[in-house]
Amino acid sequence: MTSRGAVNSGFSLWPETASVGAEQVDLVYLALLGLTLFFVILLGALALGFGVKYRVGRAAHRREVVHKTHLEVVWITAAALITLAVCLWGTYVYVDAVTPPPDARNIYVVGKQWMWKVSHPQGPREINELHVPAGVPVKINLTSQDVIHSFYIPAFRLKRDVLPQTYTSLWFNATRPGEYHLFCAEYCGAEHARMRGRVIVMEPAEFQRWLSDSKDLEPEPIPNAELAEARSDGHAEVFARYACGDCHKSGPTPEGPTLVGLFGQPVRLRDGRTVVADEEYIRQSIMEPNAAVALGQAAPSTMPTYAGQVDDEHLWQLIEFVKSLGADAGGIGPTP
Repeated sequence: MTSRGAVNSGFSLWPETASVGAEQVDLVYLALLGLTLFFVILLGALALGFGVKYRVGRAAHRREVVHKTHLEVVWITAAALITLAVCLWGTYVYVDAVTPPPDARNIYVVGKQWMWKVSHPQGPREINELHVPAGVPVKINLTSQDVIHSFYIPAFRLKRDVLPQTYTSLWFNATRPGEYHLFCAEYCGAEHARMRGRVIVMEPAEFQRWLSDSKDLEPEPIPNAELAEARSDGHAEVFARYACGDCHKSGPTPEGPTLVGLFGQPVRLRDGRTVVADEEYIRQSIMEPNAAVALGQAAPSTMPTYAGQVDDEHLWQLIEFVKSLGADAGGIGPTP
């Protein structure tokens, strides 16, 4: 693997640029910096000039007020157009930065004092390291096990707060193989300064070899685990462990709605709202069943809360299992 990257490089006044979209972030920053310097110099020069011209003892006309409407219209219009242009430009860059492509590779990251725990749906798990392929969109799903953290990769120009009991996400497309800094950018306790790691960007073929060679923990045996469709990724075993299939079968039942084809679809709630069944909705439905009860289901929900029972790793495995249940997934639990 190429060792080039910010982790191994010396002192630099400007972070390395190593992701799609990082240049746009830099351009917005430089434009704002340039505009700020321009107006600071302009207004400073005007203030200094007027101060000299109208200083005490200077023979200058102070009683006659000259009002030039056209000049006011020009500078107000110019300021408004500049502000609007920067706002629209920044909005475009922001929307692009928070909208991952539909084919982005999912990776789950849990922040805890004081480490980053990384889980790949394909199996490997890491601590304070994140292996990703170059040239492939990657979506990072973030949550915290304890306090507020902030996931920060300077070379990718990405930073996102990581909150307890909440899923947030970001995405990137790394452009160059190498190693790059990963920091926590939110003070999170006494060892905050040690909560750092590295992002290892690899060529796609090399990344696939790394996935194949990585050894994961063997799943614990699940007594009486019965599923109509077994899966080799381990997510189904977690689904069986918590007996989710007893209520969520291949078709809707009074006990619970079907999960087949649910992910990414709109869900109408009893309170009249319509939400999308994304990662956050599934997490909330598991941890706080009464927070968003689907239309047609009993209120309060008959589903028990799993807060305090399901850890973060099992939670993302349950989410991945639900995501894998397409419309043609077949049965997901014992038939009635």
